[in-house]
Amino acid sequence: MLGVAEIAYLNSLSGEELAQTLALLEKELPAIVVTRDLPPPKSVVLHAKKYGIPILGTPQTSSVFLEAIMNFLEVRLAPSVMLHGVLVDVLGIGILIKGKSGIGKSECALELISRGYRLVADDAVVIKRIYPCTLFGMASTRIPYHLEVRGVGIVNIKDLFGITAIREKKQLDIVVELVTWDPKGDYERLGFDEKTCDVLGVDVPYLKVPVSPGRSVAVIVEVAARNQILKIMGYGPSKALIEGLTLMDEEKAKRNRF
Repeated sequence: MLGVAEIAYLNSLSGEELAQTLALLEKELPAIVVTRDLPPPKSVVLHAKKYGIPILGTPQTSSVFLEAIMNFLEVRLAPSVMLHGVLVDVLGIGILIKGKSGIGKSECALELISRGYRLVADDAVVIKRIYPCTLFGMASTRIPYHLEVRGVGIVNIKDLFGITAIREKKQLDIVVELVTWDPKGDYERLGFDEKTCDVLGVDVPYLKVPVSPGRSVAVIVEVAARNQILKIMGYGPSKALIEGLTLMDEEKAKRNRF
């Protein structure tokens, strides 16, 4: 990248010093970017032509362009993984709904969308880890805004519900796995044991929700989002319950002393 200072320095060189400086440029350099729409020095143009290096120009200052390209490369080159599920935005909380094929992930997402929440991705969810430990989910570039509904087919959420029903990407906050109801299954009932699952080396809050006929999964997912908001604000319902019960026991013990 060449800005005002770099071009001024190159223009101040001549002869052997200029040749030695240009030799520092790699022969397989992807590109040379000149900021502020400044004309590149002739020596740089000749060097670029000799080694087939493209010269690009931008009206931005060096600092602004550098920040923009760094942000772009941070996302572009971030570690990523593709997960099977549906990613939705519920009250600002990014929820990845997982489960076996046919268990009702897309139907749950469709009901949430009909309530005013937003679809991020269906079926193939691309998760990227942005340094240091933030996870963002987005749809594959091949199937954005689409949702598969069994019995109906593939529908375009953007066309059906409008632009407000979709999001390009969303931070991943919770993973909800839908499982078939098993009377002997071990399911969380009190919320004391907060489980997590590993996604690209980041621990994400994890909920296992049993599915049975007549049970509204969409309501449970919405409640999970609201509960997560409370936890982010520092309030844990299970912890508050324990503290309340402990306080009642202590007060009862004090009264018994007298």
